[in-house]
Amino acid sequence: MTLAAPAMRTAFGGMRAGVTALLAAALAIASSPLQAANPADPAKVIRQVFPAAETGFDPAGAQDLYSGTIEQAIFETLLSYDYLARPSKLVPLTAEALPQVTDDGRTYTIRIRKGILFADDKAFKGKKRELVAADYAYALKRLVDPKLRSPWAWLVEGKIVGLDALADAARKSGHFDYDAPVAGLETPDRHTLVIRLTHTDYNLSYILAHEPTSAVAREVIDAYADESGRAMAHPVGTGPYRLKEWVRGTRIVLDANPDYRGFTWDFTSDDPADQALIREMKGKRMPQIGRVVVSIIEEDQARLLAFERGELDLMDLGGVLAPNVMDGDRLRPEFVAKGIKLSRIVDPAIIYTYWNLQDPVVGGLSKEKIALRRAMAMAYDVDEEIRVVRNGQALAAQYPIPPGVVGHDPGYRSPLRFAPELANQLLDRFGYRRGADGWRRLPDGKPLTVRYASRPDSLGRQQDELWKKALDRIGIRMEVQKDRFPEMLKAERQCKLMMRTASWIADYPDADNFMQLLYGPNTGQNNNACARIPEYDRLYEQSIRMPDSPERNRLYHDMTRLIEVYAPWRLGVLTYRNMLVQPRVLGYRKHPILHNEWKYIDVSARDPRQ
Repeated sequence: MTLAAPAMRTAFGGMRAGVTALLAAALAIASSPLQAANPADPAKVIRQVFPAAETGFDPAGAQDLYSGTIEQAIFETLLSYDYLARPSKLVPLTAEALPQVTDDGRTYTIRIRKGILFADDKAFKGKKRELVAADYAYALKRLVDPKLRSPWAWLVEGKIVGLDALADAARKSGHFDYDAPVAGLETPDRHTLVIRLTHTDYNLSYILAHEPTSAVAREVIDAYADESGRAMAHPVGTGPYRLKEWVRGTRIVLDANPDYRGFTWDFTSDDPADQALIREMKGKRMPQIGRVVVSIIEEDQARLLAFERGELDLMDLGGVLAPNVMDGDRLRPEFVAKGIKLSRIVDPAIIYTYWNLQDPVVGGLSKEKIALRRAMAMAYDVDEEIRVVRNGQALAAQYPIPPGVVGHDPGYRSPLRFAPELANQLLDRFGYRRGADGWRRLPDGKPLTVRYASRPDSLGRQQDELWKKALDRIGIRMEVQKDRFPEMLKAERQCKLMMRTASWIADYPDADNFMQLLYGPNTGQNNNACARIPEYDRLYEQSIRMPDSPERNRLYHDMTRLIEVYAPWRLGVLTYRNMLVQPRVLGYRKHPILHNEWKYIDVSARDPRQ
């Protein structure tokens, strides 16, 4: 899917702005949140599974997909995405309307709906707590608080007038002054937020739909933050659900938030495949689901068995299990006969293997270090991964911007290919000679061993085998470093891993979300290759000041060539997401950007285990 240009680029003005404001006010009165109650039925339960553990539920602190999935159910951003629109379409969530964008894309004015309430919590001392503009300003400030070391600081660094200066002052004083005025974050009244940018940025609205910018209440953070300033274990938001139970790495239970305002299911689509879904859902008060139970099951076969026993309602099949359930791109007849449904998309995500450019063995920008990484990249057979590991449920990634994301080039073909003979010649040329034992040594004669980090699950083990096979082809000894997902993420941010296969799914559907992964200042956040390539950084800084355009796309081509030259990554695959859906689930369609669909779906009967 190729996404349309951002819809927020047109500024509102004059009579149009007045009419829009009147309509928004009328709608707000007609559906006042204070008059509504969460319509969720406690007897309706959805059970889903994660293949890896979460890390916690502070929007400024957690970085992994699984924690973000829970955060999207508890917290709310100003904007979100239409459930059925393809390509993805921004819509207001807590905002009354899409931002009013003026000053050549440097000023965003957002008005927040009145009467939205946070879930009850002791931090509010028995009072109802209304969502206000200052909660969003506070959330944006938290992203640059040096104490938090948020992995999402890159979303706002260098963008909001005065915010970097506040962070710099905190580094010097050791105290972040949340009460200090910031010229780029104004709240002229309780329900209006004005964001002033240092330069034109038409993509800010995407960031305002991304969970790290969710509203958080300062009282909650003050009450529950740990020594790092993060409240990972006590999330309190305005969303449809609240955290009921959390057994780390095992089980997460969400219950409907009784203070949530609810909404009416009224989505449209021209896709014939959506018409039955629309008929069964249209007009329902949402959410219907009263409880969400998430199990963490790392082993593939165990997840499938749990689904087949009816213990799970929704499950991402993944490529490893595809032969058990699918014939090509369709469910096998025995699953169809049971009424099981399949929601299938190509994820707007890339899977890639990185090398740590700060590592003394594989890092650096000298010719011999580049040659080593390029040789390892050429020794890896992506087609074998698709065939053996992904069971045909993937495509070779040619470009660092995946399909469904603005800036993707479907015609681009990477010159990097599987060529072990050339890889061996490259290593010979740059002094990586084989010893008597057949293994190569560094140019200075010291032993050469590469450590590959992976998770202790079946996918991790298969990746170990493929990379071991690849490096054996070129005489490089490989050791495997095993750790659980949260621990690997922590080591990764500290630039302590030498090599790992990672993935990045679109937080927002624009190329910037992917090209920032190798931007030098994002080291310690999302730049897990810990790369600092001056030419790349210069091009990236040019690109973020440009709207979607042929000129910006040319910069992305140049940046992609630099990735191929310096080899901080080996691009891998684009995967199909095959979501298995039990017959009792109504209204489900996998969204390409939203992490969960719980508030948009229903079930035809109560949990059969109750």
